[in-house]
Order: sequence, then C-alpha cells, then structure tokens
Amino acid sequence: MHIADLNFLVAEDDPVQSWALATQLKKLGAQRITEVANGQEALAVFQDHDRDPIDIGLIDLNMPQMDGMELIRHLAKTDFHAAIILVTAHDRSLLFSVETMSKAYGIDLLGTIEKPSTPERLQALLRDYAQSERGKAKVRSGVPSFSLEEIEEGLRENQFEPFFQPKVELKTGYIKGAEAFARWRHPVHGIVPPSAFLGILEENGLVDALNWVMIEKAIAACRTWHDQEFPIAVSLNLSITSLANPSFTDRISECIQRYGLEAEYVILEITESAVLASDPQFWESLARLRMKGFGLSVDDYGTGNSNIQMLARIPFSELKIERSFVAGAAQNQALGIVLNSCLGLSRSLNRFSVAVGVETKQDWDFLQGMGCTYAQGYYIAKPLEGGAFPAWMEEWQHFF
Repeated sequence: MHIADLNFLVAEDDPVQSWALATQLKKLGAQRITEVANGQEALAVFQDHDRDPIDIGLIDLNMPQMDGMELIRHLAKTDFHAAIILVTAHDRSLLFSVETMSKAYGIDLLGTIEKPSTPERLQALLRDYAQSERGKAKVRSGVPSFSLEEIEEGLRENQFEPFFQPKVELKTGYIKGAEAFARWRHPVHGIVPPSAFLGILEENGLVDALNWVMIEKAIAACRTWHDQEFPIAVSLNLSITSLANPSFTDRISECIQRYGLEAEYVILEITESAVLASDPQFWESLARLRMKGFGLSVDDYGTGNSNIQMLARIPFSELKIERSFVAGAAQNQALGIVLNSCLGLSRSLNRFSVAVGVETKQDWDFLQGMGCTYAQGYYIAKPLEGGAFPAWMEEWQHFF
C-alpha cells in the first residue's frame, strides 16, 4: 500500500491545526487530502458518491455545528467504509470512552491523536492501517490476483521464502530472535505479500504446504545465524490444522535434527483464539512440543475470548501482546493500565512477554519502564529478507 494511493479527509475547525495535519500527511507521502471545517461538511464529503471514496478520515472531536461524536453517530447509520482517526485536546479518559463508543457503532477506528499531533504517531497509525484487513484489501487492489494453480506452481518452483523481523530484549537491547513472515518472490511481480496468496491457500485447505516451506527455510536460516555466531531463536506462525496433525511433532523434530539445531531455538506461535480449540490432538501436540523443548507463543493476546483459566492450560513460554494495546499506551492512561495488566499476567505465570507494534522510541521507553521482556516493531526494523538479516544484526550490535 502506498500512502499516495489513499484519499484522506481532515475535519478540523481550527485552520492552524488543519494545516498542520495536512502538512504532516503530505510529508508522509499523501497526495489526495480534503480539508473541511465541521462535521456537517465532513458528512457531505463521506456521502458524496460522485467522488472517489475517502479511505481515512482524521476527525476532530470538538467542532461547531456537528461535533465528532455526532458525526460518528450519523456515519454509523450509512453505508460507511472509511477508517477513522480521532484528533482531540481532551482528557485521555474521555478519548478512551469515545473509542469504545466508536467501536460499538461498528466504526473502523485506527486510533487517536492528542493535540498537538506528531508525524511519528500519525505514521504509526497509517502502518496499522496497512496491516489491517482494509489496508490489505487496498494492497490487493494494487497487485495482480492469482489463481490457486498459479500459487501451487509457485510452491513447486520454490518461490516462497521467509522474511524476518527481529525480536529484541528491552532491558539490554540484545537480539533474541526473529519472526518469520511468508513472502512470494514472483518472477514477474517481485515480492508479493501474503494477502495475495494466504487466503486462497486457507480456503482450499493447502496452507500446510506453505507452512512446511516456511519451517524448512526458517530453520535453515537459523542454523546459518548460529554458524555466524548469532545464537538467536526463530518464531513461526502455525495454524491449528498443522499442529493437530499427528505427525507434526515428529516431522519438525526431524527437521531441527537435520540442521543440528536445538529445539529451544524454535518458537511456534498460535493465536489466542486457538486456546478455545477442542481438538485433543492439538492439545497433545502442544504438550509434546514443550516436552521436547520447543518454545510456544500465544500471539495476538487481547483479541480473543480466552480467560486466564484457559490460558493457563497452554504450556506456552511467551505471551505476545496485540499491537492495539501497545501503540499509544504511553499517552493513553487507560491503554497503559490494560497493557500493564497483560504484562502482570505474563509475569505471574512466569512467562516472557513480547510487545508487538513498537513504532517509536516513546513506545520503547514506556515498555522498558514497565518491565516488558521483548519488543518487535518498525522502530527496531521492518521484516527483512533472509540475505539482509545478518548484516542488520551486525549493525544493531554496533549500535548497542
């Protein structure tokens, strides 16, 4: 997704604040920005079907004629598809309440910005948009669509590979691991994101084939890092279907033995929603993997419906806190309380904690002060192709 491809609306009655927001957007690459002075004008723009639809609206809460909350209420009654960023100078507790209201209305709320806005906060929210389902749909609209046959051919031709995003210890700055993300190195279209192929594989029950390509290549990369004196772990995202296969534990054990890698250097990530799985083979696999020394990580914690009792049944070694609890927690007291609760749960269960979506130094410092174990995010590095990762590690070590 390119920011230049997005349509922005800035609804702000203060001309100086409106100019500041528009200028920050332009510096980030935005080219299509509409500025209005109140909620009524914003509503008219959102409902104008003769123009290209707005992708992201930056809405001030305190506006004349129709304030931001009334605007959100009206938008919720329409066929509304834009994402919203709330901008305000009000107290943080009020912001949290308005966020709750917006989500209750079904509004796609990216987050909030407290005045004066900063380019770093705005950029972090736009990155969240790029990683959301709506952002991924925007990405898909800019890349070719692929048939199942084309994706299968890509798998046969060994065109899929992992990119790696580092996981860093907050206390020391030491690199402790890297998460693998699937990419398709297409001979015509270049690097293709997972939004173009993952859903099709899942719909056709073939995601396991991609999983094993990622497992094999990620473990091979981890072996290379160890040989280069970077003894770090690699994390892999896996589906319940893969883990519920009776042969999974033996197969991945054989893979690490082939590369001479200890199980502790391979961390398998499952989503929080997997906690509710009832397949007994899935639970058996988790227990066997931990017995063999593999790491287990609960990913996206905070997005599912698990309770502490269910979570305690998983023999996991680390808890990955969902990015919506991380981004902006340094400025939002209520979010900070929720984040601290997640970290407290991790500590009480004697598990490592991983904060995902660390976008700024302020995020880093805040998490460090709260005692979080590890951090991942664009403040550290975006996902890097395998060949570039060792050089990045060298550079990071010199930095710290």
